[in-house]
Amino acid sequence: MPVNPQGEAVAPVATSTTGAAQVKARRTRRKLRASALVAATAAAVLALTACGGGGSEAKSADGKVELRFAWWGGDKRAQVTQAAIAAFEAENPNIKIKPEYGDWSGYWDKLATQVAANDAPDIIQMDEKYITEYSTRGALLDLSKYDIDTSKLDQAALDAGKGEKGLTGIAAGINAATILANPAVFQAAGVALPDDKTWTWEDFERISAEVTAKSPKGTYGAAAYGTDEASLGVWLRQNGKSLYTDDGKLGFEPSDIAEWWSFLKELSEKKAVPSASEVVEAEAAPLDQSGLATGKNGLAFWWSNQLPALEKAAGGELQILRFPSKTGKAADAKLWYKASQFWSASSRTKHPEETAKFINFLTNNVKAGEALLADRGVYPNSEVREAIAPKLAKADVKVVDFIDQIKGELGEAPAAPPKGAGAIQEIVKRYTSEVLFDRLSTEEAGKKAVDEMKSAIS
Repeated sequence: MPVNPQGEAVAPVATSTTGAAQVKARRTRRKLRASALVAATAAAVLALTACGGGGSEAKSADGKVELRFAWWGGDKRAQVTQAAIAAFEAENPNIKIKPEYGDWSGYWDKLATQVAANDAPDIIQMDEKYITEYSTRGALLDLSKYDIDTSKLDQAALDAGKGEKGLTGIAAGINAATILANPAVFQAAGVALPDDKTWTWEDFERISAEVTAKSPKGTYGAAAYGTDEASLGVWLRQNGKSLYTDDGKLGFEPSDIAEWWSFLKELSEKKAVPSASEVVEAEAAPLDQSGLATGKNGLAFWWSNQLPALEKAAGGELQILRFPSKTGKAADAKLWYKASQFWSASSRTKHPEETAKFINFLTNNVKAGEALLADRGVYPNSEVREAIAPKLAKADVKVVDFIDQIKGELGEAPAAPPKGAGAIQEIVKRYTSEVLFDRLSTEEAGKKAVDEMKSAIS
């Protein structure tokens, strides 16, 4: 099931089973080209961007300022975001916000082109995979120099937007890597749901294989991991490693990712997860046809903010679980708060004060919270989160409760993805496929993948 780095579903290209590999290859080439475009235009950004700070320009004759605001997302996001814009404009009649939005796939190509042409939007919805790319090249404004209150933000979420160029992003929402369970699948198989405070990876394997064995053909205890970086990141953290280091390098060796794939192969051999061909098919399915939503998977790896959409698709309640650990202790799962997206600003904005004022509104104003609710994840501002709680849907309340429950169990915040990290997910997915189809051994795949990853972020 294709998702973007926030765990949001990405509409796939319709395909047959026989053409899945070709479609996957084309998708890989497109996304790698997009990552390359970001990296290439970043160099142009350096030349185009002055030594930080936005410029100044006289306001229009009527004293009004127009700001451009770009984001990615679907129709629901557009609706709630424009409601937040309307609330801001009602309080600030001299500032007009012009929305610019589209889907994930085209957003980054367009933004890279705009930045290189010195035509970037004033306010930019930014992703963690690209924030370092843009900020280190001087394309993003240091928001710490402006009047934005960050005192009510969760510290981990605040730190995620900091880098060598200052505070270039303020978290718009909080996510956590989770395993979602479909209780109906477990009930039909006569298997008890796991205790996520005490389960280990061995428990995960045993329980998933048992659900498969006691279910109709085509139903599996768990979906396979390997199509995103979240599960790899958790695995590495539990083994004393990390995806990235603070100095922008890989935090693991080929043997580390080979071990991760070896466990996936073991899961596949014991039929705890689908076969290789079924995994490829699943990648091409939209969210509402994912194994978890259709009752074909008992467990699946998702970001926490995906629960509401998946529950709606499943037509029944799902349960949020912590990742298993090596020790059976919840704190050893080494989860973390991830900024689902950031509010960033162009360093070339002609109206930095007004831009900061709008970002401050999105971050701290209850009216903004009442409009946005949990669309971008759990609200990072603790006061706004509490104020909007009565307005949240039942599924969103579940997500908020889970985020609050794990607060005392979190590991250290991971290092920010370095420049070029946008290519890593596609590399992981491609070599996972090679391993599952037995085209490469886990050791061969580990060496090749790490070499490609090092090249991507060099």
